[in-house]
Amino acid sequence: MEIVVLAVPDCPNETLAADRLRQALDEEGRREVGFTVRVIAEQAEAERIGFTGSPTIWIGGRDPFAEAGRAPGLACRVYRTPDALAGAPELGELRQALRAGASRG
Repeated sequence: MEIVVLAVPDCPNETLAADRLRQALDEEGRREVGFTVRVIAEQAEAERIGFTGSPTIWIGGRDPFAEAGRAPGLACRVYRTPDALAGAPELGELRQALRAGASRG
């Protein structure tokens, strides 16, 4: 399962997203699974790959937190969590996304 954290340069939530992702992987018993961080710095690239804000986490080539109708662009991303808006998905949401990604292969 390929996992990528996509972020704009100097994203204030990149570290938070990466830390939560690492914790979720560890808690799911997938300590051996790594991920890469990819910086998206150009609007054309954001449009080409469908990048809808920083940070974005791709699991198995898809964004499990995608919101329909969101335009691609170099912007900060806000996640709707059960408690509030946040700069990264909550740990439980990440764990669920990892389980779903693993079941897809």
